[in-house]
Amino acid sequence: MKQELALLGGQPIINRKFKTYNSIGIEEVQAAKEVIESGVLSQFIGAYHADFLGGPKVKAFEAQCAQYFGVKHAITVNSWTSGLIAAVGAVGIEPGDEVIVPPWTMCASATAIMHWNAIPVFADIDPKTFCLDPKSVEANITPYTKAIMAVDIFGQSADMNALMAIAKKHGLKVISDTAQAPGAMYQGQYAGTLADVGGFSLNYHKHIHTGEGGILVTNDDKIAQRLQLIRNHAEAVVEGMGVSDLNNMVGYNFRLGEIECAMGMTQLNKLEYFVKRRQQVADKLNQSLFKLDGLSLPYVMLQATHAYYMYPMLLDIESLQVPRARIIQALQAEGITGLTNGYQNVHLLPMFQKKIA
Repeated sequence: MKQELALLGGQPIINRKFKTYNSIGIEEVQAAKEVIESGVLSQFIGAYHADFLGGPKVKAFEAQCAQYFGVKHAITVNSWTSGLIAAVGAVGIEPGDEVIVPPWTMCASATAIMHWNAIPVFADIDPKTFCLDPKSVEANITPYTKAIMAVDIFGQSADMNALMAIAKKHGLKVISDTAQAPGAMYQGQYAGTLADVGGFSLNYHKHIHTGEGGILVTNDDKIAQRLQLIRNHAEAVVEGMGVSDLNNMVGYNFRLGEIECAMGMTQLNKLEYFVKRRQQVADKLNQSLFKLDGLSLPYVMLQATHAYYMYPMLLDIESLQVPRARIIQALQAEGITGLTNGYQNVHLLPMFQKKIA
């Protein structure tokens, strides 16, 4: 006998509340306490000085990240939005340049480009991975194109082999917005590390977090230097460094504190476990849902792993003949939480439709 849906008056399948996810443990509490007791909550100085690169925890966390992800340089910032802005500037984007970006992403992927008076150009996504479609990227390249921003949406890398080949062919830089995919792998390398510059979010609902923050990674010495300058008042530093081609650079205060970096060191030690746990949960969902009609489960590329920041599913509304909003309402009525429509297409935001930015 079929049970009546809770949406139509039946009893919900789940009658308990889920605990709010919290990855902060005693190790993070102790790490933060030690920094507070030291009295050194930040040690950055926005000038040509020994402390231009920050305090001991900042430097230690950056060294740990560089070793973990297998790159030459890791640079911390106070948010991943700050990281995206810094990355766009560090690869040399200037006013009037075009940067290709997917429209289905968090809006900062596009607006970071605009901070440098450059133009985001929206290319289509692959309907299976939801990441940039290399064919659409190639079709949107113009004489003004200077970079590609690949977004590793929901926890899986974009098709970096194809994107890097396109970039090499046209002399473009590549930025990996890997905010949602720390720990994901692409052909034996960590997502975010194959581009000219990439990085990860440390926002409170990401795989690992410090409340707010971000990590930039690169193997390019010049890009790393520019990231450090943009992070910490470049305009006050370049004269002392004697670098003539950076004399007009303007920086920001994108500095991450000692407490966050101390917590980040303990969180990074747990990243592999957190990713494996998400993969285990995704496997259980796959086993339970794969027989359902009208539902496409997450697609994982060959020689890649998914870190499952989210578990993205596609509904075949035509075959189901039920609106998506109604399906979400029905699941919520059964006590299932954490459901979302995904992202609003960035190119449909008023600032782009009305061209008022």
